[in-house]
Amino acid sequence: MNRWWPLFAALAVALVATAGSLFFSEVMKLPPCVLCWYQRIAMYPLIPILALGLVLEDARCALYATALLLPGLVTAVYHNLLYYGVLPESVSPCTQGISCTSKQIEWFGFITIPSLSLVGFVLIAACLWAFHRSKRKETLA
Repeated sequence: MNRWWPLFAALAVALVATAGSLFFSEVMKLPPCVLCWYQRIAMYPLIPILALGLVLEDARCALYATALLLPGLVTAVYHNLLYYGVLPESVSPCTQGISCTSKQIEWFGFITIPSLSLVGFVLIAACLWAFHRSKRKETLA
């Protein structure tokens, strides 16, 4: 059971990220931009995938989670590049609704909604990588 801790950690991060995004939109009434929606599409299904994998002790769930994680991670990187002005706003897909670069929160001068999403995806990626390494070590031993 010791090798399963990274999947538990990935599930915990996905739960916190999902709860946080719902808190921002439903409690704080901050409308999500188009890129935020794409990241939610990648994040939310990670919860049942990882939970089922843990319950059934199916290591393949890490592969399924990675299929959602990678597009979410790429979208989060792209969103942060837009948000911090590395990419021009003219390449933003946010043509209707709220802009992908609008500053809705900025805690301590650097914690933003796009950066929180990026951190969530990076942490889940690190957990899945740690799980893969522990699984590989187990098969080599």
